[in-house]
Amino acid sequence: MSQADLPHRRRNLLTGEWLLVSPHRAKRPWQGEAAPPQTPPAPAHDPACYLCAGNTRANGKANPDYSGTFVFANDFAALLDEGGTGDPHPLFESQPARGQARVICFSPDHGATLARLPAAALAQVIACWCAQSAELGAHWGHVQLFENKGAMMGASSPHPHGQVWASDFVPEVVGKEDGAQRAFLAQRGAVLLDAVAEAELADGTRVVEANNHWLAVVPHWAAWPFEVLLIARDPVARIEELSDTARAALATILSRLLRRYDGLFGCDFPYSFGWHGAPHGHGDDSAHWRLHAHFLPPLLRSAVVRKHMVGFELLGETQRDLTPETAAERLRAVEID
Repeated sequence: MSQADLPHRRRNLLTGEWLLVSPHRAKRPWQGEAAPPQTPPAPAHDPACYLCAGNTRANGKANPDYSGTFVFANDFAALLDEGGTGDPHPLFESQPARGQARVICFSPDHGATLARLPAAALAQVIACWCAQSAELGAHWGHVQLFENKGAMMGASSPHPHGQVWASDFVPEVVGKEDGAQRAFLAQRGAVLLDAVAEAELADGTRVVEANNHWLAVVPHWAAWPFEVLLIARDPVARIEELSDTARAALATILSRLLRRYDGLFGCDFPYSFGWHGAPHGHGDDSAHWRLHAHFLPPLLRSAVVRKHMVGFELLGETQRDLTPETAAERLRAVEID
């Protein structure tokens, strides 16, 4: 058995966390979940959908007859303008949490996922992300743009949509990434994700897609089977800083990546996806940051057979059998037009 096939640990450079890689286990017999037939594509309009144009949402408000992206305040927001302190016990810490939460409908087409959107519509979504980040970032310390796609990821509506949560605090994962990038710049005089991009391009085994402005890789430390890290190659710290050329290049690489996902198992590939940029509350203190996005899909062996984070993953540390190199190779092999 080669060294590459033996168990080893890899360190996530953005968070400092370790994970266990066990390539030899990928050869074990599988008697887990079986894949049922796939459901047909959704119609362009569903009269029962809360997010379709012209329909009434759960709170009784009617959606406008929108033709592009549609943004509205989340009817069941996780963050509010006023925050509570929780348990006042001196041993158990708590602090107020304030913010705003919005929903972004990508398109009036109920069946048009980001992977299926035409170039012009996808450009509208990217412009919307940039506008939301800039607007909310002027008032809040951090802005998180994300999408939960598919029922497997807990999406409350099948209509393609994302969310934006703005908060007066920096979330835990973003805080870890901020610290790691800051330390790397201080110690090595270089931007961490610039160094990662350079190394990944030179190696090539984990690269899925690349153009002059973006690099999509299954990162060396990937936790999920087909996880992808999308790195901006321009010196930008937040999404609203992207040039028009970089935004157009983003639409291209995003479409290609998501179509590779859908083609891997012939299904609407579920995932959680989100942007990480420098917290707005840090102002100009962002030289250590590089804008990037994480794609975290659970599928492992088929359209329904997923990677479960259980046992050792929950009690010890993340573990994977399929190596990032193999995952990238399989994504590259997907034929897209």
